[in-house]
Amino acid sequence: MRFHTRKWVKPEDLNANETLFGGTLLAWIDEECALYSIIQLENKKVVTKYISEINFMSTAKQGDIVEIGIEVVRFGKTSLTLNCEVRNKMTHDTIVTVDNIIMVNLDENGKASPHGKTKVEYVKDRLAN
Repeated sequence: MRFHTRKWVKPEDLNANETLFGGTLLAWIDEECALYSIIQLENKKVVTKYISEINFMSTAKQGDIVEIGIEVVRFGKTSLTLNCEVRNKMTHDTIVTVDNIIMVNLDENGKASPHGKTKVEYVKDRLAN
């Protein structure tokens, strides 16, 4: 799994228990998956279709740095299925895992559209062509 983004847990990210609010963490995950999919599919019109069971394993506190890891599970005809792990950057304790996040590629009319991708591509490889 590649960890792409780091977030610093700030006071506005906390719940009443003074730990990282789950809703904030899920928003970070959704945004990271969208950005990853947009880059992979080379299309700005990508939406979240499905998020599977979310397994909260530990928490984070104010001042912690968390990192978000994304891994491709499979390429569908119009979709990209990802899994995600969020962990504490300093301790490497897993905070949350999500097994399946399905992102769908859309055309200019907002309809699911084939993307033609079959494997993970890296920007450095696209620039070399």
